[in-house]
Amino acid sequence: MQHWLVKSEPFKYSWEKFNKDGRTFWDGVRNYQARNNLRAMQEGDLVLFYHSNEGKEIVGVAKVVKEAYQDPTTDDTNWVVVDLSPVETLKTPVTLEQIKADPKLQDIGLVKQGRLSVMGLKREEFDYILELGSK
Repeated sequence: MQHWLVKSEPFKYSWEKFNKDGRTFWDGVRNYQARNNLRAMQEGDLVLFYHSNEGKEIVGVAKVVKEAYQDPTTDDTNWVVVDLSPVETLKTPVTLEQIKADPKLQDIGLVKQGRLSVMGLKREEFDYILELGSK
């Protein structure tokens, strides 16, 4: 199993809306590195959901429920989506400020490649963020 982080601006698609929907396809990715990360996702992989711009915090955990397929919002075959379902809301959101200040998280994409919308995480990083979010 692999671990990931996806970003969404809450005014476009919030964690709350995601929970109401119960499942969504992750569209709108127009960066090749992020697209390649979507292609690498496998059913059952766990995904941290990050509110970007407003909030700037990890708010929940989702799961990949369908692997990469053609993005239905475009005819351009370069772009794919995956289907995600919410798993759990973090008890305490983990802020970007906390992440940047934590020596254990200095190498994650959120710090190193702040503009990337879909990124991989090491298992230890994922677990540590969940630990921070459970307090």
